[in-house]
Amino acid sequence: MSRWRPPPEKSTALITREGLERLRAELQELWHVRRPEVVKALAAAAAEGDRSENAEYTYRKKQLGEIDRRVRYLSKRIEVLKVPDSSRAPREKVFFGAWFELEDEDGNARTHRIVGPDETDAKRGWISIDSPLARAVLNKAVDAEFEVELPTGRANFVLVSVRYE
Repeated sequence: MSRWRPPPEKSTALITREGLERLRAELQELWHVRRPEVVKALAAAAAEGDRSENAEYTYRKKQLGEIDRRVRYLSKRIEVLKVPDSSRAPREKVFFGAWFELEDEDGNARTHRIVGPDETDAKRGWISIDSPLARAVLNKAVDAEFEVELPTGRANFVLVSVRYE
């Protein structure tokens, strides 16, 4: 059996200015704070002798690999990310970075913000521009009705409000 997998779909290379700053801060913290700490702990564990049965050494090697993997990803990803100028977007329609409120068929309201795939956060209501809901609501104006295929099935919504911050 082969381990080959098709490459994942390319995600949109858009991000909000705050999201880009968060990724840059994470990269700086990983490279200048966490990595040196782990390297120091790894050196101390290696100095203890036999590495084949040294759990601390094995743990620190894995931890260092995870940090290096994240640093490589962030370094490459930050280079391709673009911060769109949302000041030109019409304020009455939904575009990248917009906060919008939807009402479903049952009258339940929910608020979301369209952000880049690197900064989605379900608890905060931040949805990826690549998500089916975001794709369906893009370029819609207030009072627009639309239907979207969600993972839970088809749903109808009305766009109640749009705002930009």
